[in-house]
Amino acid sequence: MQLIISEKPKASFRIASALADTLPVKKSVSEVPYYELKRKGKQIVVACAVGHLFGLAEKNKTSKYPVEELEWKPKEGFTKKYARVIKQLAKKADDFIIACDYDIEGEIIGYNVLRFLCHQKDAKRMKFSTLTKPELERAYNKASPSINWGQAIAGETRHNLDFMYGISLSRALIQAIKKAGAYKTLSVGRVQGPSLAILANKEKAIQTFKPTPYWQVFLVVDNGKTQVYVAWPKNILKKDELEEFKKLKGKTAEAETIKEDLVWLPLPPFDLTTLQTEAYRALGLTPSQTLQIAQTLYLQGLISYPRTSSQKLPSAIGYRKILQKLLKMFPQWAKTLTRARPIEGKQQDPAHPSIYPTGEKPKQLNETEKALYELILRRFMACFAEDAIVENKRIIVKVDKKQFSSKGLRIRKKGWLDIYPTKVDEILLPDMQGKVKIQEVKTQEKQTQPPKRYTQASLITELTKRKLGTKGTRASIIETLYQRGYIKDKSIVVTNLGLAVEDSLAKYSPLILDEKLTRKFEEQMEKIQQEKDKGKILKEQKKTLGEARKTIEKISAQLKKNEDKIGKELVKGLKITREKERQENILGKCECGGNLLIRYSKKTGKRFVACSNYPKCTITFPLPQKGYIKKSDKKCPKCGRRMITILKKGRRPWTICFAGCGV
Repeated sequence: MQLIISEKPKASFRIASALADTLPVKKSVSEVPYYELKRKGKQIVVACAVGHLFGLAEKNKTSKYPVEELEWKPKEGFTKKYARVIKQLAKKADDFIIACDYDIEGEIIGYNVLRFLCHQKDAKRMKFSTLTKPELERAYNKASPSINWGQAIAGETRHNLDFMYGISLSRALIQAIKKAGAYKTLSVGRVQGPSLAILANKEKAIQTFKPTPYWQVFLVVDNGKTQVYVAWPKNILKKDELEEFKKLKGKTAEAETIKEDLVWLPLPPFDLTTLQTEAYRALGLTPSQTLQIAQTLYLQGLISYPRTSSQKLPSAIGYRKILQKLLKMFPQWAKTLTRARPIEGKQQDPAHPSIYPTGEKPKQLNETEKALYELILRRFMACFAEDAIVENKRIIVKVDKKQFSSKGLRIRKKGWLDIYPTKVDEILLPDMQGKVKIQEVKTQEKQTQPPKRYTQASLITELTKRKLGTKGTRASIIETLYQRGYIKDKSIVVTNLGLAVEDSLAKYSPLILDEKLTRKFEEQMEKIQQEKDKGKILKEQKKTLGEARKTIEKISAQLKKNEDKIGKELVKGLKITREKERQENILGKCECGGNLLIRYSKKTGKRFVACSNYPKCTITFPLPQKGYIKKSDKKCPKCGRRMITILKKGRRPWTICFAGCGV
């Protein structure tokens, strides 16, 4: 019997359905599904994991740090029954194939199942980027004779590094704050530390920013038929310099119109980072939401594997057949799809092509899934569409050896812009040539602005640019920073606690925040991943883990030495953060004189509004239980209390009066 191991239950069903000569037979043990089938007379069983069935743990569990001696242990909870079923099926098998997602995480999931449950040293490996029948059949027929050892050992190395770093350093912070008389779940990790430093440096730059005034100068020019605003190209930094420009009023100037047609090529296909940033821009989805939804679409066979850094669409994916299927659903775009070959980007991924739709028709998608699927579909089809042609127009006005200008933009041919939702603000300008009169000189006083805050999407882009983390982990790192209370809000604000953590680490153990060190380990793991010789792979792993242990021992010694100082700084930051949070939760005054606050029930977990004078005052108001609640700047026109804004995934913000005024 041949046993095929997949990563998820839905994937096992699609693999079994693709490979079976007839319909596969679904069976289950303890509600764990697996599939029996026959292919050309061969008996095959397809079983599944549910992600990681094993996790790293300390060999001898203590509360001390640094943590060094680790081992793989079965995960607790519902995953145990999946492990038990695979172990039972493996006893009957004499041939094994790993068919988990083809990346580092998929490889380590399969490798652990193989060695700990199947008790095998190696297995065949299916490699696929979509869960469609043709590709799964091809992956089965061309399965490699061995698992990808580079990916498997690189995955194991990454898990070891992240566990040693994360547990050791997080324990150090928790012990420091406990010693100072407070308790708060804190964490810091190999990539989390540099990520927090990037955000903290931005926050400090914003807080210390001092605005300075400047002026912009515009002329209103008239050719007898129409008027146009033209601007001086530089900001004026000294107010007295404006007098020179005011003298231009009433003078005659020379105008010239310059037109140029620009070709706008379609945007390249999506890799994960650009999908996350575009989904945030177009749909308001966070990077983690985008990845989760994309994974769902992949498991339904609608798109290719999303955890990719590629912007390539190789002909081997059969994109012409995919286009033919999609045009049956969207025939209105047929005329503009004229490219023989698609537009591609520079980035490549050895494991997978860019994210693309498979051409299969969606059956049941919710609103958010449908919106993300259509974004991917439109981006893919736009890669085959005609260029957009835009007219770039400039009006140049010269007077007294000074040159002013105005820019216009007009779409002459939409091309791919008809397909992909890219916002283009057209600025229509008249033609202006020859002598013109300066009717007015206008000035605007402005102030320089502080650096722009990161959003989750722009932070993902920044981490990618700096090569911190992986395409699959960056979103979860940002989520952790939110969960720990280090950052808040959509435009990311670093809390006082987050600043205290970053300041303490920068002062007493800057290695934790060192981007170069983090990148160095990333490069070493990439080297392991790309290596083909198993002996060299294991040698590189030993070297990398040895260096990591020395680094963690050094960091731990620094943290222990300064534990008291770190604890005091963390408690101070925590107190300020909690006080600010309390102030943000105040929605107005109660009739008794107390403050109306957002509260959470310890018993039910439900949130509500109650008075700060409880139990003397028992007034309460219910709150919506779904979505993120934020205090609004608006006041209720009926009761005068602060209104609240509810933010829900995939929906517009909704502002209401919590007191039930119907506003």
